[in-house]
Amino acid sequence: MAKRRKGRLGRWLRIAGIAIAAWVALTVLVVVALRFIDPPFTAFMLQGRIAALFTRPPGYEFAYDWRDWDQISKYAAIAVIASEDQNFPGHHGFDFKQIDRALEERARGRRVRGASTISQQVAKNLFLWPGQSWFRKGLEAGITVLIEAAWSKQRILEVYLNIAEFGQGTYGVQAASRRFFHKDAARLSPGEAALLAAVLPAPRRFKVNAPSGYVLRRQGWILGQMASLGGTSYIQGLD
Repeated sequence: MAKRRKGRLGRWLRIAGIAIAAWVALTVLVVVALRFIDPPFTAFMLQGRIAALFTRPPGYEFAYDWRDWDQISKYAAIAVIASEDQNFPGHHGFDFKQIDRALEERARGRRVRGASTISQQVAKNLFLWPGQSWFRKGLEAGITVLIEAAWSKQRILEVYLNIAEFGQGTYGVQAASRRFFHKDAARLSPGEAALLAAVLPAPRRFKVNAPSGYVLRRQGWILGQMASLGGTSYIQGLD
């Protein structure tokens, strides 16, 4: 009986090992492929569309319209860096200074600021699901390492600008620019780019087309940070 149980356990462990190895291999293959292929959708988009079928939120309309790097205003690129990840050009996927600050704030009982880099957000949005579990964070960290190893910084930023949610069902700067400003993403002004970046922490709660006082203050702060970083020159030479 004991031998039979050990035999079953061994088979299940082998099956689990094969499944994990297959998942890792598939993930590596997809990450490498997405260095050259524009993603047709993301895990977050798919989850959002399925949820909308059941909840039927008022005014929901799915929009996703990919634009290549040279078709996107560089104000949009520097705005999201100023807002989300000011050390983006120099880190390798993780901003340990921001992580340390977040841990310090948690220890003091303060509201914890976000410490996810743009690279981590790309990993999460492309492949995973919302949540704060250690399991999901572990998967996110592994995929982030793969993305940083396989893609250029410019490609990471290009993908982020195209898959980030800027409003309920509105993914990417082109769809957001058309929806809120009636123009293409290439023509975004610094103020418009900063306003889009201002809603990124909670794009289903904050509104680009009806900005709260907090969003407007955040827009002003982002504009100041864009200038402090040196404007679009900060992202020149990303490769």
